[in-house]
Amino acid sequence: MSFKIGLNIANRFFWLRQSYGKYNHRRPIVSLRDYFERYQSTGVTTRKISKVLIANRGEIACRVIKTAKSMGIKTVAVYSSADKASMHVEMADEAYYIGEAPSRESYLKGDKILDVANYCGAQAIHPGYGFLSENAAFADLCAARGVIFIGPPASAIRDMGLKNTSKQIMADAGVPIIEGYHGEDQADSKLKEEASRIGYPVMLKAVCGGGGKGMRIVMSEGEFDQALESARRESLKSFNDDKMIVEKYIEEPRHVEVQVFADQHGNAVYLSERDCSVQRRHQKIIEEAPAPGLSDDVRREIGEAAVRAAKAVNYVGAGTVEFIMDKHKKFYFMEMNTRLQVEHPVTEMVTSTDLVEWQLQVASGHELPLSQAELIPYGHAAEARIYAEDPNNNFLPGAGPLRYLKFPVDSNSVRIDTGVSQGDNVSVHYDPMIAKLIVWGEDRETALRKLIFSLNECHVVGLETNLRFLTDLAGHPEFVAGNVHTGFIQEHQESLFESAKSPLSSNQWAMAGLSLLLFEQKDGLLKDMYSSQDLYSPWNSTSGLRFNTLHSKSIELKDGETEMTLNVTYNRNGSYCIKLSETLEMEVSGKVLGSEDDDTIVINAIVDGIKHTASVVRFNDALYIFTAKVKAGEVLMLIEAMKMEHKIVSPKSATVQKILFSEGDAVEKDQSVVIFEDSEDEN
Repeated sequence: MSFKIGLNIANRFFWLRQSYGKYNHRRPIVSLRDYFERYQSTGVTTRKISKVLIANRGEIACRVIKTAKSMGIKTVAVYSSADKASMHVEMADEAYYIGEAPSRESYLKGDKILDVANYCGAQAIHPGYGFLSENAAFADLCAARGVIFIGPPASAIRDMGLKNTSKQIMADAGVPIIEGYHGEDQADSKLKEEASRIGYPVMLKAVCGGGGKGMRIVMSEGEFDQALESARRESLKSFNDDKMIVEKYIEEPRHVEVQVFADQHGNAVYLSERDCSVQRRHQKIIEEAPAPGLSDDVRREIGEAAVRAAKAVNYVGAGTVEFIMDKHKKFYFMEMNTRLQVEHPVTEMVTSTDLVEWQLQVASGHELPLSQAELIPYGHAAEARIYAEDPNNNFLPGAGPLRYLKFPVDSNSVRIDTGVSQGDNVSVHYDPMIAKLIVWGEDRETALRKLIFSLNECHVVGLETNLRFLTDLAGHPEFVAGNVHTGFIQEHQESLFESAKSPLSSNQWAMAGLSLLLFEQKDGLLKDMYSSQDLYSPWNSTSGLRFNTLHSKSIELKDGETEMTLNVTYNRNGSYCIKLSETLEMEVSGKVLGSEDDDTIVINAIVDGIKHTASVVRFNDALYIFTAKVKAGEVLMLIEAMKMEHKIVSPKSATVQKILFSEGDAVEKDQSVVIFEDSEDEN
């Protein structure tokens, strides 16, 4: 994304030209009079930040480092014993060891982190999200040590940190809240009495909660006692506090949140809303901006309510006001996250802003770069969180090595935020997120199409991931239609997990067999290079050469609980005949186009006359084969004719063999545009 700023004296406006690839639009930034009035002195002392310490790790640390460096600010990383070779340590100008792997011994050691800041001369600390980002005591400690805390005042963190206190503040500020009980009497009987008064179903929430911890939905009075006991126990373990609030539970609710920003001069704005409704274990998976299906009036109302919420606690910096929205588009305050959110990139994509840059500017004492009138969202953005987890086992988190890692190339409309690279380990001590994939399109349909395409370009070997689940979710008809709510995954459980249960086709079995044979060829050639004086001797060949007969052998393969025996015959022309059953036989051939290492190859294969190109990784007695797959009805491309766009959709679920045209090419009538592998029936 590129920007050009020009000055139009006649019209007395600054203009911002925004470029999104081939798309451009222009809008006024600020009049000359407003500009000079805005930037005259307001009595707030500015402090120069020339070095910032990032009190975090992983992708958010890398994210902050990138922006700080682009602003000419030196960066300081801190790291635990588990992160000594991590990406954020390599990226920073300086890095300091702060403790052992458990976060309580490293990233939660505020006094030790401040010691590092004072030692290295960092004027400011950026807390990222998680860890110390919403710790009021740490914000106070920074102020006492003379270090800028890049976040809100400690008082705002405290006010918004307790759900019962924050609800009362919001009610006083005219922000809609859900009917509930937020009182001091925490007797089980009192809470149960209030639940009956409010009317079931109700939601139990930990007063100090967050991230879905200490939260239970209670559908009837008979479930209350057990749910309360469980919620208290989880809250005590997570927050060392078991106080609860009781609220009316809104069925099929949407989670809609608003990005707000405020400075030290009294200015506050909202930067579009986000929809984060699709969740598992009360944690977000796919986020998008703007929220689908809202009218302009609702967008303005929820944005203005979020600004009132921020001003009510004298907020400064980046924050997110979270609302719950019912079927009638009525919204109610849920909580405020007093930090930058994981999903902030979707807001950046639609508003052409860098929120980390805004944070650094505001923390230095400068005013907000743009006013509310100047913030005009454009297009649609979506973010998918790629986790090391097993969706088929209740999204159980994973840990271990990233044996192979490949992401789509960053562009104006596709972005990867990550803190790991191939060969790194996903640690048991921290969140198992591998990366965030963020895409932008002129509209929601285009953005979701890019999201699915880009997810298929993400390849991970070594750990179970949620990539297939994300692809199925982004392409689900109800999700595409915008019919989302927080129970979406549970409601569509069966259809969302269909592809994980689908058996391999005969083509896929044959491709796996061919991949093993090509690995065999490559391994044999490498062995010959080191051990033979004659590389071309037939006695050193791994081609299965026999003078009087054709060599044959069996290959045993397994996919889940399904076992398959491939009977392979080596043909004289270098191809193979693979017999999968008494009635199904295929001729296959191929070659290795390149290899990244001994266990990673790119192959060109022909299976029963159909050409394929695939990346194949061999790891722990398993094969991972990556090809381009699409579902029936999925949009493959858009063709423009007579200034109108026409969708080309896939007629079936299949693997794409080849795309015959590039963006911008002219297509004649009756020309083929995509070639698929043949389906099993057609074979």
